[in-house]
Amino acid sequence: MRRGALERALSVVTGFEEPSPRLEQYPTPADIAAHLVHLAAVQGDLERTIVDLGTGTGMLALGAVLSGAPRVVGIDRDRRALTRARENERRVAPPTRPDWVCGDATDPPLAVENATVVMNPPFGAQRGTEHADRAFLDATADIAGVSYSIHNAGSRSFVEAFAEERGGTVTHAFAVDLDLPRQFDFHTEARRTIDAEAYRIEW
Repeated sequence: MRRGALERALSVVTGFEEPSPRLEQYPTPADIAAHLVHLAAVQGDLERTIVDLGTGTGMLALGAVLSGAPRVVGIDRDRRALTRARENERRVAPPTRPDWVCGDATDPPLAVENATVVMNPPFGAQRGTEHADRAFLDATADIAGVSYSIHNAGSRSFVEAFAEERGGTVTHAFAVDLDLPRQFDFHTEARRTIDAEAYRIEW
């Protein structure tokens, strides 16, 4: 599926009904999801098992299924988010069904190796959640042959150092703009664009 067509197909995916600020439950925009999944397709990385760590309402997992990945697993600890992911699956009507697993994405309950991980982990912006993305990367290093992830702007030195420490290499790095709607009481704008960065890592 072409990137533009994938973005249009994912535009029907809805976000969290009651998002948790502690879990940093922000939706992944359809254009960013389409960009990451399309890059994975071009690199031949959708031929592996796809694992979406912290899948939320299923945006990246559904993008992978629509792009022809043979097996896709979305993992999230929030049962309500997974309920919404299943609703989004019905909206998208993919040719095959992903598996939705309720569990801790930082300790995935899977027996899988050499997977392709796709994820938009928490940035660790809330008090008490600092370096939350580190735990996601640590879990990724245990199960992935390659990964695609989104991080806060200015994370490149951290991501590259972490990947090197775990025997990985950053092969692609590029800026992305996350256009996010107002979700929480402490938000003062109807929408806000967040500077972020995306990475492809070979483990």
